[in-house]
Amino acid sequence: MQHGCAHSDLKNSSAESPVNFLRHTQPVSKEALQDLVQTGRVHSAVYTSSEIFELEIQRIFHGSWVYVGHASEVPVAGDYRLRQLGRQPVIMVRGNDGVVRVLMNRCRHRGAAVCEVEAGREKFFRCWYHGWTYDNTGKLVSVTDPAGYGETFPTEDYSLTPAPRVETYRDFVFASLSPNVSPLEEHLGAAAPMIDLLVEASPLRQIELGAGVHKTVYNGNWKFVGMDGYHPHYVHASVVAAWQRKSDSGVGATHRADPFDGKSQTFTRDLGNGHAMLDMREHRLQHYAEYEKFLRGLPGGPGYIDALYSRDGEARAKLLLAVAGDPHVGIFPNMQIINNHVRIMVPLSAGRTEVLMFPALFKGVSPEINAMRLRQHESFYGPAGAGSPDDAEIFERVQRGLIAELDPWVDISRGAHREKVEADGTIVGHISDEVPQRGQMKRWLQLITAGSEN
Repeated sequence: MQHGCAHSDLKNSSAESPVNFLRHTQPVSKEALQDLVQTGRVHSAVYTSSEIFELEIQRIFHGSWVYVGHASEVPVAGDYRLRQLGRQPVIMVRGNDGVVRVLMNRCRHRGAAVCEVEAGREKFFRCWYHGWTYDNTGKLVSVTDPAGYGETFPTEDYSLTPAPRVETYRDFVFASLSPNVSPLEEHLGAAAPMIDLLVEASPLRQIELGAGVHKTVYNGNWKFVGMDGYHPHYVHASVVAAWQRKSDSGVGATHRADPFDGKSQTFTRDLGNGHAMLDMREHRLQHYAEYEKFLRGLPGGPGYIDALYSRDGEARAKLLLAVAGDPHVGIFPNMQIINNHVRIMVPLSAGRTEVLMFPALFKGVSPEINAMRLRQHESFYGPAGAGSPDDAEIFERVQRGLIAELDPWVDISRGAHREKVEADGTIVGHISDEVPQRGQMKRWLQLITAGSEN
């Protein structure tokens, strides 16, 4: 049984494909959008069309929950980070009252950005156009030459505009430009316990994302960055081989044996609402004893293990240690927790995407354990990494290929005949199956067709 794809009788020919309709029709109808996602396949316009991209910005990135950042990035009053909500520039800032806010980076006078530096600490944000000044809670505290406005000018009505909805989960800050979105807890659904696997791997149940960031831009669509267990043996073949040769390198219990060999207890899982994961929990538990032996050899390792056992009991502690803070989960539309980092995808255009990767460190462990996590992250990610440059290259090749429109369909049917719905409602398949892709496109279709006319 298929899940997550609308059915259509649209014929498989470029002459009758939705891409031609989209080029000549405004606004795009709900029917045309639905035809883009069919049973087991997706039209390439979903990844290449500028019209579709504009709808994604408005209906997904401006109309639903988007991950902004982590509270640990702004630990002290006045600390801030500049981020994007779709195209909207925002400031994530901890005010002098201790509250983390998401404010529009736009002066309430003539619209200039009030903050230009990517990160820092400020008591005040000042517009350099006419000098209006705001404190770090967003309150307007000074208007230059106030006599020009008269005595009744309501400064209290001209604070920096906050995002209409801001909520946090385990210090992960989400925002929405739509005041009508459902509660964050409802949005996260079955993905929330997967976020817990990272946070609770810290003895203090706290993580830090202040170690810096790797950035990359690739010429491809933002939706390529997904949970894909089919590609590692091909795109990352040399890396997978190296993992097996260096089983004592400390890359968690994941790589004590090949998690992508098709024989291990590893799965793809659709968590609902577009969230998905490569579920390697059982595989990692099978190899826990080997990983524990390695971990006990690190300074602070025995104390770390004992702390989790004492706090959570044997079964939960083993799971948290084996997973090593890597639930390998994607939170739709723009966040992933993968290996040792938290990732943000920033859509720039239909064919261009920025990816930000923040190493995640544990509070309450030894410096040596966190150093190991950083070295593991660097080994695969960033410009000198062994893996992420491969992904960027293949994404660009995909984008170039999708321009060919004669047979414009992308197949996402792998494993549809063997996926299963579990008691909790999540959909599970083989590690190489395209369960995550079907789940992603199901949610994409729900959001992109919302508000469209029939």
